[in-house]
Amino acid sequence: MCTASACSVQIMSILVVNQSVIDMLASTFAVASFAYAMDMKGLNRDSISDQLFCRFWLTKRPLWCMLITSTYGILIMTLSRYVAVIYPLRYKQVGLSIDHCIHFCN
Repeated sequence: MCTASACSVQIMSILVVNQSVIDMLASTFAVASFAYAMDMKGLNRDSISDQLFCRFWLTKRPLWCMLITSTYGILIMTLSRYVAVIYPLRYKQVGLSIDHCIHFCN
């Protein structure tokens, strides 16, 4: 069992690592999607694999999913730090419940 301050630091560390991985994946998808520009002439409309490729990769869906996830991760970290600054004396109770909510939402 961890104390309130130790648990808060542990949750913040997990959020920072999570944010780093998300940003790395987003940059990887950004580089890959701009580096791999494909001509649409070779795609067959009746092929399931070509349809999945078109709907998944050419729409840049992985890139947009990672960018939106990154934005929400920054928002969660900001709200946690906001509560720590606004309520420094009560952060052990308030911050811990917010961190637990964040932990269970992920």
